[in-house]
This record gives sequence, structure tokens and C-alpha cells, in this order.
Amino acid sequence: MLKKLLVANRGEIAVRIIRAAQDLGIATVAVFSAADAESLHVQIADEAVNIGPPAAKKSYLNIDAILQAAKDTGCDSVHPGYGFLAENAAFSDAVTTAGLVFVGPSGDAIRLMGDKVSARTAAASAGVPVVPGSAGRVEGIEAGRDVLTETGFPVMIKAAAGGGGRGIRIANSLAEFEQAFPQAQAEALAAFGDGGLYMEKVIGKARHIEVQVLADGSDAIHCYERECSLQRRRQKVWEEAPSRALSDALREELCASAVALAKAVNYSGAGTVEYLYDDEADRFYFIEMNTRIQVEHPVTEAVTGIDLVAEMLRIAGGEKLRLEQSDISVKGHAIEVRLNAEDPARDFAPFPGKVEDLRIPGGPGVRFDSMLYPGYQVPPFYDSLLAKLIVHAETREAAILRLTRALNELTIGGLKTTKPLFLGLAADASVQAGDVHTRWLEGWLTENAAALAD
Repeated sequence: MLKKLLVANRGEIAVRIIRAAQDLGIATVAVFSAADAESLHVQIADEAVNIGPPAAKKSYLNIDAILQAAKDTGCDSVHPGYGFLAENAAFSDAVTTAGLVFVGPSGDAIRLMGDKVSARTAAASAGVPVVPGSAGRVEGIEAGRDVLTETGFPVMIKAAAGGGGRGIRIANSLAEFEQAFPQAQAEALAAFGDGGLYMEKVIGKARHIEVQVLADGSDAIHCYERECSLQRRRQKVWEEAPSRALSDALREELCASAVALAKAVNYSGAGTVEYLYDDEADRFYFIEMNTRIQVEHPVTEAVTGIDLVAEMLRIAGGEKLRLEQSDISVKGHAIEVRLNAEDPARDFAPFPGKVEDLRIPGGPGVRFDSMLYPGYQVPPFYDSLLAKLIVHAETREAAILRLTRALNELTIGGLKTTKPLFLGLAADASVQAGDVHTRWLEGWLTENAAALAD
């Protein structure tokens, strides 16, 4: 087992990892920028080290500073969380080269699955269905025109590297394609330092369904699926488990394909295999694999009872998988919503500020993951995620009612948050029926803009 863990992140995920490590008897070290000196993760860790000024590139993205902090405090391991360096193969390599344990997959696995083209190739080799599209990177707009003969319109142009919805364009005609291709290329280069692109057919009214896997480098299991179809600008806002759209047979096939892929790439740790599901055709297609713990992991924990972060730490400490597939089952339904420091009434403009009042909801089946406390000053330098509200109940209908009750109990005074969005969604008939897809929310926001004022 690991003895002393450095958490190379901030915010709610740093708090989550520190608590999981301490529950296992692992000493913890937080790192923080000057802007985060008063953050909750700094307060609850056993030790804390200032690694630089507020700018992420000089602190949370500074590999040398993070490794020096680990060395100075006698750590034997590093957990990257999500975001920042979590899917940076060079960081994984650097941690290992420094003689420390990286809590996650190898640099080679991150490189393979982090590049969308090589990941697609690996998936196809493992027998996992992929969306019709380019066989590899599309080398220029002329080559892209050739791919159109297979995909047709609409077509999605996507960055080969990176994620988070950046470097993506959808074209509905040749004229749009010729305009969108160089735009996607430029955005991908600016965001990821890699302008490589590939192309995929757009699946109309697709659902976004993903499978949680755990693997130890040789064996792998799944913890069933999550549905993340409610998205704004390709960013997930509401996640749930299980998906009500899948039949038992298709669920089994989907989850088995994720396990096959994890085994094929000798994956280690927690990972998520993401798919598009075509309701009309009743077919699923691989789109990417996230080689880290995800924001939405608590809904899987709620329905399976498995502490995914603890399992990551055990695997990194040298243990083989403790669970067999037959040990894992789903009980009830869970929903997570992401509470961001944003003003929904002003096109979700960022709203950093001071938490003047905080009332956290409670009761059966309610979980609140955050780094908030009264008086906390939310800095303007980082992602706007403040907290995640997770509810669990026997049925999806009961979970939505519990979510509404918990949201009404929640108070985060002094800030504008996305709470009004989720109250509106929970009351919507289409959401209650589960009749949504990845582009549904954009239309709903247009129609309901006036109702989003807090």
C-alpha cells in the first residue's frame, strides 16, 4: 500500500482524493498556488506546499515544482485528479522516472488513448464499434473532402489531441466544411499544441453513454454505465446512472466492449470508455477513452457502492483487482449535477466571489462534494466548478424528486450559480421522461432563458 500521497490538483477533486487516501491510512500532501492558500484541500491535508503564483502554468501545470514538492515531503506517489496534468503522458513518465508511483495509467497508455485517432484504431482492433469516419488523421482539407464520401453530412471535425469540447466543428455542407476545417485546426493547435484532426459522421440525436472501468494492468472489470446526454457546448452538466435507454442485452454488450478495450491496452487504474448511442438504430459507437477519474464518478459509486478513488489507490499500491465482475451490481438510480460559479441568466458568465452563506442539503441519499465553506473566496483563475450534488434513490423518478428537494435546500450565498438550471431541468417533462440527446439542452436553453434568473 502507498504510504504518502501528493495530490497534484485543487478544488473538490483534491478534497475527494485526500479524504479517500486518509480513509486508507495514507498520509497526504496538498499543493497549492498563491490564490489557493486558504482552500479546503490545503486545510484538510496532512501537509501542504506552495508551488507557485495563481497562473496554472506556473503552479498546477508546473511539473518540476510538483515533483520537487513530492521529493521535499517524502512522498512515494502522486495522484493527478482530473484536468491540469491528469492526462499528460509526459507527467506520468516524469513521476515514474522520479521513482514515484503515478496513480493512473502508464504514459504509454495515456499517449495511446489520449490521441483520438490512435484510440479509435485501438478500439477497432479490440472489436469495439467506432463511428464511421476517417481511418486516421486527416492530412489537409483535400483529404477531408475524400472522407466526406463515407461520412456524408453532417460531419464532425475533431481535434486528434485533447478534449473538453475544444477543436470541434460540425459542418452541414461542403461550404461549411471548407470554412470549419481550418478553424478547428487552429483551435486544436492553440489548445493542445497539436493541430491534427480527424472526422466522424454526426449521429443525429445521439445519447452520450460511458462505461466506468477498473483495471490492474492485466485484468479489467466494469462498473456499468453512466448517461451524460445533457450537455451545454459539449460540456456535461447532468449525469446519471444507469441509462434508462439501454436494454439489458445491449448494456451487457456495451460494458463488455469497454472491458475488452481496457485489457487490450493493458490499462491500469480507473478509466472511462465513452460512446455515442443511436436510439433509432439501437447501436453504440466508441468515441474516446478518458484515462483518469472523471467529474461524474460519484453516480457510479452511488449505484454500485464502490469507492473508485480508493480502488485507484489500492491498484497503484500494487494490489490486483479485489473485485470480480460478478461482485458488481447496480442498485437504484443516481443523478449528479455540476454547480458552477456562473450566472445562467447572463449566458453562464463566470461569477467568482466570496461565499457569504452556505447551507448544504442532507437527508437519505444526498451527497455534496465540494471545497466550499463560509467565507471562502472563489478565485477567478480556474475552472468554475464549485460543487457536485449527487442524489440516489430506488427509482429515477424518486431520484429527480430528491434532487429537487436537495436543490431547494441548498444555499450558496454571495455567488450566482447554475442551481436555477437544474431546478428547471428537473421540472421539465422531457427530462423526467428521459427523452433527451446531446444537443437537446441547447434548444431548451434558448426557449427557457428567462427562467434561469436566480
